[in-house]
Amino acid sequence: MTTVVLVIHIMVAAALVAVILWQRSEGGALGIGGGGGGGGGFLTGRGTANLLTRTTAILALCFFVTSILLTFMSQRSGPSGSAFDSPAATAPAAPTSGAPASAPAEAPRGGILDRLQ
Repeated sequence: MTTVVLVIHIMVAAALVAVILWQRSEGGALGIGGGGGGGGGFLTGRGTANLLTRTTAILALCFFVTSILLTFMSQRSGPSGSAFDSPAATAPAAPTSGAPASAPAEAPRGGILDRLQ
């Protein structure tokens, strides 16, 4: 189910980008205004502008709905809690063959801080 919603989400996002790019610029932004030459935008006329505006609104609504659905689905299927709730697991230190097991292992020398001293 999550895969189906994710595919729909990606398709809606691509359609939303396409519809936004088809819309005619209303001008004034950084001196670009009007989309270049005297021909106007790719789609002209008040009817197509209304159609593209409504299509953008519908696609934006679908995008928000699929985003919220994906959020709820990921919370239900994933483990509860946070990664910060439990302490980090440390690897047990392997005893060296010559040292007794109760002696603490000496840190290896030759790191960058040792070189700077």
